[in-house]
Amino acid sequence: DIGDGLDTSRPKCYILDMFPYPSGAGLHVGHPLGYTATDILSRFKRMKGFNVLHPMGWDAFGLPAEQYAIQTGTHPKTTTARNIDRFRIQLKSLGFSYDWDREISTTEPAYYKWTQWIFLQLLKRGLAYQ
Repeated sequence: DIGDGLDTSRPKCYILDMFPYPSGAGLHVGHPLGYTATDILSRFKRMKGFNVLHPMGWDAFGLPAEQYAIQTGTHPKTTTARNIDRFRIQLKSLGFSYDWDREISTTEPAYYKWTQWIFLQLLKRGLAYQ
């Protein structure tokens, strides 16, 4: 269970990075550059006694994934899954303190069903338009 051993009396801290687009062959120098600061903050907060939630995820829909699939001649679902695996291995090798048990992927129906639902609610109220 996720909450096993969690001391709920401790203060909470939620640290979220911008999810990378796994649309290329691997990480570039800009990824660890941006993630280093949040990793330092996460570690600092843990040392100060906070319960820290620091998840990682993948923002894998859209033009970058489609373009990479076209360049490689492979279906986007295949290239995205392969690239997510590569990115995960690379990030883990850098030693960042992500909560990998709470990994998120925008390609999963359990995730995007809610973003689509929210969009439809905005559209019904005239708050979304093309």
